Amino acid sequence: MVTNRRTRTAFVGAALTGLILALPMAPAHAATTTPAGWEGGALGLSSAQDLSQGEGVTVAVLDSGVVADHPALKGRVTTGPDYFNDGLDSQSPEWGGHGTAMASDVLKVAPKAKILSIRVISDEEEPDDGNVEARRGTSPIVEGIYYAVDHGADVISMSLGTGEVANYADEQDVAAIGYALSHGVAVLAAAGNSGDKLNEIAFPPGYAGAISVAAANRSGGRAEFSTVHTYNEVAAPGVGITSAKNTGGFAQVDGTSPATALASGVVALMLSHNPKLTPAQVRAILTGTAQHPQGGWNALLGYGQINAAAAVKAAAAPPDDKTTPVKYEGKEHFASPVGTSKTTHPAMEQEVWFTGLGAAGVGLLMLIGAILLVRSGRVRAGDSARTMAPPPGHFGA
Repeated sequence: MVTNRRTRTAFVGAALTGLILALPMAPAHAATTTPAGWEGGALGLSSAQDLSQGEGVTVAVLDSGVVADHPALKGRVTTGPDYFNDGLDSQSPEWGGHGTAMASDVLKVAPKAKILSIRVISDEEEPDDGNVEARRGTSPIVEGIYYAVDHGADVISMSLGTGEVANYADEQDVAAIGYALSHGVAVLAAAGNSGDKLNEIAFPPGYAGAISVAAANRSGGRAEFSTVHTYNEVAAPGVGITSAKNTGGFAQVDGTSPATALASGVVALMLSHNPKLTPAQVRAILTGTAQHPQGGWNALLGYGQINAAAAVKAAAAPPDDKTTPVKYEGKEHFASPVGTSKTTHPAMEQEVWFTGLGAAGVGLLMLIGAILLVRSGRVRAGDSARTMAPPPGHFGA
């Protein structure tokens, strides 16, 4: 398949979503669950898990693959297609590093949920630092979203993002996310790790319908690497999150990637407590019960760090979902010219087009003429100088 990378910006950090540090802990075979960290207290997980542990909920992790036999994941993972299809398999040490970590973070929050792993990126990329590869044709991410929805996912967790420079929305992405939402599947995406630099729109977190997750530090403020966006909606812990390694054992991970995985786990708890929640209700509950920053919202943390206990409790009595599509009953035509259908673009105004094209042509001809005049003047000046010069050996009167 032909690849085509968008213009991207390199950010300081490790090759995944942030710095990964080895931990001095017991060997992999000794641990059957991901060790708890400060994020449990910050999210209020103990109280939330008294109400729900994610039973009956499937979280699709669209990532670099998940090593299903890791002790912390064993028996909880179903492996779906590899849409990235770069020739690697699960036996390669370059396969599933990031995805395995993210799956373990989901299960840390919702230990009885199930993971559907769909490989859409590689570990060589920087998933939510803006270095996800764009490909011609249908992208692996789009294929992954459709597969997840069609194979029972209740939540889609995407700890990944495209570049923030010369970036653009893609209609196939929009359609895929719309497909998920219309089928009742909540979509969460990492805000990115570019801090407060080049914080232009990024996708998929920038798409309407996707819940953009920022990263919080231990004090509840924005982690310094978490990208500032006007569409950030909630935050979750993203510093020093103990996560499973694809080669065994555990490591600490920084980034909006683990923040998104933890947030997806909270959504799994909510859906297990109330399976009838719609994506709009999930969003409303997360934002309404979060630990709001001063002013209620800001571009750093959105509506604030998630409160898992409050969110799961509120899931039992959600607000009404008023996002149901309704038939358009407005005017037959949106605006002038009268007679133009609301679903059809008006014809191009040919006079304006040709006037602009003519003006551009005249300007180009004038520029070429000016260049020719300048060059002609230089040639004449040179000829004159040669005519006035005395012949060799002749010094005049």
